[in-house]
Amino acid sequence: MTGPTTGSLRVNGATLHYEVRGRGPLLLLIPGGAGGAAAFDGVADGLAADCTVATYDPRGISRSTLDDPDAEQRVAQHADDAYRILELLSPDEPARVFGSSSGAIAAVHLLSTHPDRVARLVAHEPPLVEVLPDAADHRALVARVQEAFHAEGLMAAMTVFAAGLTRGGSAPVPQAAPRLPPQAAARAERTMADLPYFVTRIVPPFMSHTPDVDRLRAVSDRLVLAGGQDSRGELAYRPAALLAERLGTEMLHFPGGHTGLTTHPEEFAELLRETFSA
Repeated sequence: MTGPTTGSLRVNGATLHYEVRGRGPLLLLIPGGAGGAAAFDGVADGLAADCTVATYDPRGISRSTLDDPDAEQRVAQHADDAYRILELLSPDEPARVFGSSSGAIAAVHLLSTHPDRVARLVAHEPPLVEVLPDAADHRALVARVQEAFHAEGLMAAMTVFAAGLTRGGSAPVPQAAPRLPPQAAARAERTMADLPYFVTRIVPPFMSHTPDVDRLRAVSDRLVLAGGQDSRGELAYRPAALLAERLGTEMLHFPGGHTGLTTHPEEFAELLRETFSA
């Protein structure tokens, strides 16, 4: 398959870089973290055999530039960006949507505010920690991450953050990346360059976001809450499990953990395809 068609879209306060593959009904993939559209490089071509697959760099990440680099980031604005992509690429019919991590938070808000534009949403481990009974502990975690970043730098902040996300409360010391092919090395370099923005500008507002559960209940037939087989009990998994219980829906489990999209791309894509075809 040839490479994706790329484009740019002007939205309020930013210019979004997006990529499109395939033909047919639209499937929009919303990335989390600092990986941008490249997070889906392992699955997008395969998924595009059945449909039009679109993904993009969220505002402020990689090739999607902000008009004001110091602008505050809000979940509602990121969800509106996804809505604008849908309006551009699928103006006449609702689309299927997949969101991962912070991208799943934006996708859940998209569903609750523009339900007519979403045929079905699979939200993989959205860290909507405000729904948890111990939400105060996780607000404290976000505060510690910010303190570590400003006092000791990025790697110290990421170590604190990773420790708070994992089940055992500890995380491995970051290691030097292995030698990568040029294209993969360029993606990894972009991701590292975007991590300070993600840690300081995305993590605080996204992890303090509270979803509208009543609105989600009204569209629960279009919402699939998902988690990783290997991340049960971890922080990013727990909100999805709790929301599925509150909405009376079944939790879907993908292979791997929070990053199963990267560690198990073929199995992940196959389950995603089956879920949207059901």
